[in-house]
Amino acid sequence: MGLSGSPGDGPGSRIGHLTVVKNGMALLHLGEGAVIENLNWISGEPLTGTTHYNDQAERRPELIVHNHAAITIRHLIDCSATVSIGRFTTFAGCHLVILTHGIDLETCNQCAKPVSIGEYCFVGAASVLLAGSALLDYSVLGASALLNKQYTEPYCLYAGNPARPLKQLSPDHKYFTRTVGFVE
Repeated sequence: MGLSGSPGDGPGSRIGHLTVVKNGMALLHLGEGAVIENLNWISGEPLTGTTHYNDQAERRPELIVHNHAAITIRHLIDCSATVSIGRFTTFAGCHLVILTHGIDLETCNQCAKPVSIGEYCFVGAASVLLAGSALLDYSVLGASALLNKQYTEPYCLYAGNPARPLKQLSPDHKYFTRTVGFVE
């Protein structure tokens, strides 16, 4: 799964049937027990041979799925820049979209920015996460939310279009302290 000579992937990790990983990815890494289920589409713009992102030397087209994180079915993940999914995080339902690239209107150039999801997060179905967005550890992003910026408050439910903080969550919730990746 490491596409460019990466050190390998964690024990118990797997990628499901009919998941497509398109060329251009510099790295796809799955930590221990990490899962990418069926029918996902993962792509990234290559580092060389493209006319895009020439002014972004630090850009890395990679997907890093940390230990016991899960990406369920039928999601679209653009990794033109790094997408990092923290330990024990779940991408739930289907039709979630991550876009790490866009057009900078000021400079009229393609640009790419990483997307980071912390540990023990829950990201609801049909959500859209845009370039440069982030959720801190122990966050929930409600279904059909649009995440378009970096949030820094843990134990919070974010929802809406655009997403905004709606409710504080208890650190005592069992989801935030579990030691098994999949919720039974």
